[in-house]
Amino acid sequence: MALFQEFEKRGVKLFKYRGTLPIFILVAALALYAYQCYSPTYQNAVPFATLGENIYGLICLVVSLAGLFIRIHTLGFVIPNTSGRNTHKQIADGINKTGMYSLLRHPLYLGNFLMWLGIGMLTENLWFNIFFILSFWLYYERIMYAEETFLIKKFGDEYTTWSKDVPPFIPKFSNYEKPALDFAWRKVIRQEKSGIAALFIVFMLFHQIEYYFNEGSIDVTASLWNVLFIVFTLYIIVVKVIQKTTDWLDIEKTR
Repeated sequence: MALFQEFEKRGVKLFKYRGTLPIFILVAALALYAYQCYSPTYQNAVPFATLGENIYGLICLVVSLAGLFIRIHTLGFVIPNTSGRNTHKQIADGINKTGMYSLLRHPLYLGNFLMWLGIGMLTENLWFNIFFILSFWLYYERIMYAEETFLIKKFGDEYTTWSKDVPPFIPKFSNYEKPALDFAWRKVIRQEKSGIAALFIVFMLFHQIEYYFNEGSIDVTASLWNVLFIVFTLYIIVVKVIQKTTDWLDIEKTR
C-alpha cells in the first residue's frame, strides 16, 4: 500500500476514536501529578508549590480557555452539517472559508490542543508535555490528512484552491475574513456544554490531589476551584433541563 493510502487509512480509523486520546492524556496527567505530590523527591517541583496553586493554575486555565475560545468562535459560525462531533464518517455540506477557517484549515484541532496543553501544564513536567505534543501531532496529523483527502474528493478544485494560502494548523492572521454567517450561540451552548464543564472538573481534580497530599483530606471549602466546579456543574444541569423541556436549544432552529 502506498504511503499516502496508508496515511488516509489510518486517519479514517483514528477519526472514529479521536475523542479517546484526551482520556489517556487526562488519566496519565492525574496519575503523574499524584505521584509528584506523593513523592518527597518531587514535592518541591510541583507547580502549586512553586508559584502558588491559584497563580499557576490560572496560567494553565488561561491556556485552556484560549483553546475553548477558538472552538466556540469556530463552531458558532460554521455551515450546518460541517465541523460536527460525528465519529462514524466524514460529513461536509460545504467548505468553511471565513472566520477562524480563514486563518487556518483545522481551527477545532488547534482549540483542542490548547485546551489539553493547559491541562498538561498542570503537571509542570517537561517530559510529559513533550510526550503530549508529539502524541497529539502524530495522532491528529493523520486525522487531518484523512479529512482533507475526503474534502478534496468531494469538492475538488474548490478546496485545493482555497487551501493553497491557508495553513493547516498555525494561524495566518493576515488572512482573516469576517464570518459569513451570524453566530449560532444556542448551537454552541448545546454542543460545548460538556466540554466547558469538564474543563473545570479537571482543574478541580488537580486541586483536590494537591490538597489531599498536603492536608491529608479532601478540600470542602469555598476555594476558587471548588466554586468554579460548582458553578459549571450547575450550568450543565440547567442546560440539560432546558434541552429536555423545550426545543430552545434545537440546533436545527439556531439559524
